[in-house]
Amino acid sequence: MSEHLLQLDRYLFHFVNHDLNNPFFDVVMPWLRNPKFWIPLYAFILIFTIWKYKKQGVIIILLFIATVGTADFTSATLIKNVVQRVRPCRDSAMAATLINPTEVGCGTGYSFPSTHATDHFSMALFLILVYCKKWRWIWFWAILWAALVSFAQVYVGVHYPIDVTAGALYGSLIGILFALLHKRIQPAFYTT
Repeated sequence: MSEHLLQLDRYLFHFVNHDLNNPFFDVVMPWLRNPKFWIPLYAFILIFTIWKYKKQGVIIILLFIATVGTADFTSATLIKNVVQRVRPCRDSAMAATLINPTEVGCGTGYSFPSTHATDHFSMALFLILVYCKKWRWIWFWAILWAALVSFAQVYVGVHYPIDVTAGALYGSLIGILFALLHKRIQPAFYTT
């Protein structure tokens, strides 16, 4: 990574982690990045999709699971182990000034790309492209959801902004590819 890009990344990290630090975010951001917090949303997506679309819904859910599984595995296992970027909370240049809520910890493994961002943007783009004709505002809520999870990763000090940006772009690509696969498998879903 170029020195200018690295400095910009550290500057943006410091801005989010320090300058935006406040008691409200200190409470909310650790929750937003916790997968357990989103279990009701995941359950709603599963139940609603199968209830509303029956057999078509089962295929959507299977592809949804394949989307996030592919995003998670390739991000966490393949890309991170090749790039091996140290997390900000383990970076000697950043750790001394880092604001990290104690209940969050530092996370395991490497930093680039953010798997939280990859997973949530893959899910968001998949859902947007599958449901955009049926549910007009889904794009707004899905992007907001994925963006909040990604922002929280930087806020609590476990990822740099470039980590979440790359994760968001990569996850979006995965979500788009699986949505295109769905459109190929179930073209009638998009015409009714």
